[in-house]
Formats: sequence, structure tokens, C-alpha cells
Amino acid sequence: MTNETQDFHAEYKVIGGKLVVADVETDGQVITDLKISGDFFLEPEDAYFDLAPALIGASVTADNTQLRDRLDAALAKYGSELAMHGFSTADVATVVRRALGSAADFTDFDWQIIRGEVLPTQVNVALDQVLLEEVSAGRRAPTLRFWEWDDTATVIGAFQSYVNEIRPEGVEKYGVEVVRRISGGGAMFMEGGNCITYSMFVPPSLVAGLDYQESYVFLDQWVLAALKSLGVEAFYKPINDISSTQGKIGGAAQKRLRDGTLLHHATMSYDIDADKMVEILRIGQAKISDKGVASAKKRVDPLRSQTGESRADIIETMATTFIDRYGASPDTYTDAELDRARELVAEKFGTEAWTHRVP
Repeated sequence: MTNETQDFHAEYKVIGGKLVVADVETDGQVITDLKISGDFFLEPEDAYFDLAPALIGASVTADNTQLRDRLDAALAKYGSELAMHGFSTADVATVVRRALGSAADFTDFDWQIIRGEVLPTQVNVALDQVLLEEVSAGRRAPTLRFWEWDDTATVIGAFQSYVNEIRPEGVEKYGVEVVRRISGGGAMFMEGGNCITYSMFVPPSLVAGLDYQESYVFLDQWVLAALKSLGVEAFYKPINDISSTQGKIGGAAQKRLRDGTLLHHATMSYDIDADKMVEILRIGQAKISDKGVASAKKRVDPLRSQTGESRADIIETMATTFIDRYGASPDTYTDAELDRARELVAEKFGTEAWTHRVP
């Protein structure tokens, strides 16, 4: 019995590099034919003709590491003569995996963008769960939303210890609302106007074939482009830090449902009172160095100082960059979504059991 031939196509723009394209044919079990193309550079030229044959016969379920190992073995004979510019064997493996996973591009979706109303931080955190579930259920299109709030809060990661991260005396002194979110990562000190936070609700096909680390930088390319247009040479520091030549700007976090639907959100510092922050958060010396918080420095203000722009103007630039690249329609939260978020605050995000679930 002959298995049915299947054809797949994917394109992958290497972060900071070139375009790599894969056209893959399989019999449902293994790769039977493959064409790799793109605007990359490869020397010696003969090495190009070893790329595709290296993956013929590979299982359609082979992961990135297995595919990369086959490519590396095929190219090993070139030794020091081999020069790959703008891409790597890992990138070839990624585009093949994205093809086999029927990966989509941003422009394949009708994105919605929400420039939301001012809401309590607890409700903002709850909305991340609500909108993630709505996109997963197909009741909402893929969505980008910008948070707005005016309370003083600290949002801690899903797996952080409350007592190890929070100073109770600082929380009491400044009336801080401590909220635990559904994604991992570190704590965020969030006063109204002191940072920029956005959330993306992403279908599984958009990140198909990308490993955990690759998905972060892939999903935030529009952010790096927006910052560049504002004069900030921003880049990713693995796994999830957005940085620049002058230091850390912010960090991202993710939460994936079992079906692969993804919440990707990030907070970037605009103008943070560092002295107040260290009264509220237990930040060790190593983390202080990483965040660029010196004891003599009163504020952490990478976006304000590096751009010279208002917070509102930076958000406008970010939104415009996203729309220009991928297309997006203005949207709002539905009444049902807001009602459900407030229910979750009462049931979960506003409760001691959730907030202190890791003591």
C-alpha cells in the first residue's frame, strides 16, 4: 500500500539574518523530497547541494535537534571552509519543522488590537486568562492588547514564592496590590504610567516548529522594530529579556494551554521609582545588576530616557508598527469578557489561596 504524498511550504525570517524557505514532500511517514532556498549566503557552493539530501528519509516527527544533527553531519566534511552567513543549520531545521507543522504567518490572521480602558491590575491579570481561553475556543480572533491601570501593584510569576519576593512592610506602606499571574517569570512593579505592558493571544499554528526560546523573539519582532524606529537598538537576551545597548528594558513571559494556544506578554520599564521598588520587592544583588538598578539611581527609565517620548507616544508607535506589519482592527473587551474577568478576581486572582499558593 502506497502512502499518500503530502506537500508543505514554510518561510522563516532568521532573527537578525536572512530568509530561509522549505518546500517539503512526505509520504506521511518520512521526508521524501525537499527544496531549501532563500537569500542567505553559503560557502563553498557545493555545501548547498548537501542541505536537502541530508534530510531525505528523516521522520516527519523528527524534532529540531534531530534534523540539525543530520545537517551538521552532512556538512562536517567541509570543515573550516564552511561559512554560513545569515542562517544556520538550526534555522534550516526550524523552517522544515514549521513546514511540517503547517505553520502560519502573522498576516494569515485577522488580528484585533485593544487599547483598553483603565482597569484594576487584578482585572488586567484575569483578562489574560479570559482572552486566552476565548481565542482557544474560537470565540475571539488573535488579539494584541495594551494594559492600562492606575493602581500600585506588583505582579508575581505563577511559580514565585510570595515570601521570597515580597517585603510586607513595603506593601503596607505604599498600599500595593500583589497579584499572581498565570505565566511564569519574575515580579513586576507596576504603578500607573511607570511601564508598558502588552499581551498577545496567539494561535498554535503561528509558533509551529519554533522551540520555546525561538518563540519569544519571533513574537516580539514588531516590538524591536518599533523601538528601533524610536532610536533604541533593542534585542533579545535569552530566554525572555528585552534589552538594549544601555541595559535591560523589560521581560516577557508565556502561558500555553494544552491545545497550544499561547499567551505571550511583556512589561517594559518606562519610568520606575527604583527606591520604592526595592522597598516592595526582595531583589538580590545579582538581580539588581541584571536589571541595571544602581543604589545611587532613583529611577529606572530606559524607555523614557532612551526615546525622549511620552509613554502614550511609545504605545502609539508600537500599535502602529504592529498594524503596518500585520494588519489589525480596533477592538474592545466584550461585556461577557469583563464580567468573566471580574468573576475570576473573586474566585481566583483576588484570593489569598491563589496569591499565596507558593508560600
